[in-house]
Amino acid sequence: MGGGCSGVCMALIGPIHVAPMMEVTDRWFRQVHRLWAPGVVQWTEMVVGHAVLHGDRHRVIGFDPSEHPVVVQLGGDDPAVLAQAARIVEDAGYDEINLNVGCPSSRVRAGAFGAILMRRPDRVARVVEAMRSAVSIPVHVKHRIGVDELDAYEDMLRFVDTVASAGCDTFYVHARKAWLQGLSPKENRTVPPLRHDEVHRLKAERPHLTIVTNGGITTDDAVDAHLAEVDGVMIGRAAADDPWWMASLSQRILRMPGPATRLDAIEVVRPVIARAVAEGRPPHAVTRHLVHLFANQPGTRRWRRALSEHRHDPDGGLDAAVAELHAAMEAA
Repeated sequence: MGGGCSGVCMALIGPIHVAPMMEVTDRWFRQVHRLWAPGVVQWTEMVVGHAVLHGDRHRVIGFDPSEHPVVVQLGGDDPAVLAQAARIVEDAGYDEINLNVGCPSSRVRAGAFGAILMRRPDRVARVVEAMRSAVSIPVHVKHRIGVDELDAYEDMLRFVDTVASAGCDTFYVHARKAWLQGLSPKENRTVPPLRHDEVHRLKAERPHLTIVTNGGITTDDAVDAHLAEVDGVMIGRAAADDPWWMASLSQRILRMPGPATRLDAIEVVRPVIARAVAEGRPPHAVTRHLVHLFANQPGTRRWRRALSEHRHDPDGGLDAAVAELHAAMEAA
């Protein structure tokens, strides 16, 4: 595969995305959420370019065809390495490739990639250009609103314009700056204030670009308000903490209904558990992503406890957890 794009590679896929989250958006999360929210775009965890080249590729970038459309997020700053990694993930069947320019972890900083690359827009442009030349699928960037003291709107605009000059037409913007010193990765997801208005302004001033906003989006009203200003929304922790909300968004906005009820949602997951077990994975590799299916519902504590206590059962604790739910409903 490969051969490069003629002109600008336009992003192919929809207005609602689940953000890439380490130790969350693994292949089992993506398969489960594809069943529950068919129209929502799933992303991998960030994968380091060198791991694609030298690691166990099935473990690092393996995925099931049912996950489409799916985006792989790559991390790194070496154009040659990332171009080669991009060819490999295209051959593996991914729909799009994203470059991580937002992760603030110390490990990522030590590798000179992630959020620190906002200081090096020319380098990001070279990486994007190299990847675009290597593949025929879209390549885009996910970045922060700013980094450390480099956080004025004009700084972000300069970054976007520089990267866009390399042919990138789609930007996913985490509407918080990142502090590379003094805040943990977890704190960087919550402490810096949200500045979605600057992402809206970016779209208004660069209407030819596809702009997706990310950060603290947890309600229908917020989704609707952002979609009136930008091309899409990316939802992070709320997707894992209340997955049934994502199912409702798929139905309400994308007109793509999944399971009719949460109990139906449990049943459609059983084949995913069977696939995981067939690959030598424990059932709870899948059922851990069901823990919050009944968030804010009667019996949710009993559901979570049963999944934990019975996680080594052949079905990952589903039958025991369903029994607890029914008992809670009868007692209510």
